[in-house]
Formats: sequence, structure tokens, C-alpha cells
Amino acid sequence: MDRDEELLLAVLNSAPVIDGRPVDGLDGEAGRQLALGWGGTGAEEELAQLRRARNAIQSVIRTHEPSAVDELAGVIEGVVRAPRVTPDGVVWDLHSPEGNGLPVDTVLAWSSVSTRFPGRLRACANDECNLFLVDHSRPGTAKWCSMAKCGNRMKARTHASRSRG
Repeated sequence: MDRDEELLLAVLNSAPVIDGRPVDGLDGEAGRQLALGWGGTGAEEELAQLRRARNAIQSVIRTHEPSAVDELAGVIEGVVRAPRVTPDGVVWDLHSPEGNGLPVDTVLAWSSVSTRFPGRLRACANDECNLFLVDHSRPGTAKWCSMAKCGNRMKARTHASRSRG
């Protein structure tokens, strides 16, 4: 797993369902630590933009909602990539409005992962789960964020319903 994929999944999966209730991992100290761990500032404005990006990406993945695409466009508004020549070749520097670097990186990571793995970035098939996965399986049929958690739970439910019926 590369940095783009790790960042994207860290942000997308920062809103898990725990004991049947959604939890926002971008709130408070947990959000600050997540942001700092990925090179962000941890400032409240940055976390608000990161939450905006996360929610929009989740919506695009689940529903392909056009308004979510517009929301993502708003997150990257004012962002410019500029070339810089180095002894090793051309590198591209990203310039974004102050405090918006991590949300922009997240949107770019989503774009990169979606392009490299078309159709393989998806929500967990467990309706009671709010996590996401990138399917690296050969046939492209992975359904669950984790076989140990959701996969076993869903298979047990299917087996129980067959046994009863």
C-alpha cells in the first residue's frame, strides 16, 4: 500500500461505527493527531476542511452524487501545481491556500487511487459498517473492510438465516 492509499483510507475510515453509533475521528485530539501524523497542522479550520473532503469522497464513492463532486471542487479551489527543475529532473510543487494542504492531499489521493484501481475503492458491504477498502484481490470481488470483523459477521448472518429458513 502506498502513501496515497494509506492517507485516503486513514481519512475515509476516520468515521467508524462503534457499538452501533457513528464516531467522528476528526473531532478533538484524535483528529488533531491524525492530521499531524499526515503532515497537517491539526488546526480546527484544517480539520473542518478535511471533514468536508472526507464526507464528499464518501458520498462520491457510495452514490456518485454530483453535489459531492462540486464539494470536492470547492476543497481544491485555488490549488496550483508548479514545475521546478532540479538536478534530478522536474518536480511539481503543490501550492494551496494556507491550512488546506492535508484536505487537498486527501482529494488528490482519492483521485490517484481511483485512477490506479478503477472500481476497486468501495464502501464495506456490511450496512452497519462505515469503513472503506481498496480491493487488491485478483478477481476484484472483496466486499468487506475486514474479513475478521465484517466478513465473518456477514457470513455468520447468512448462514444463520439459511439454517432458519
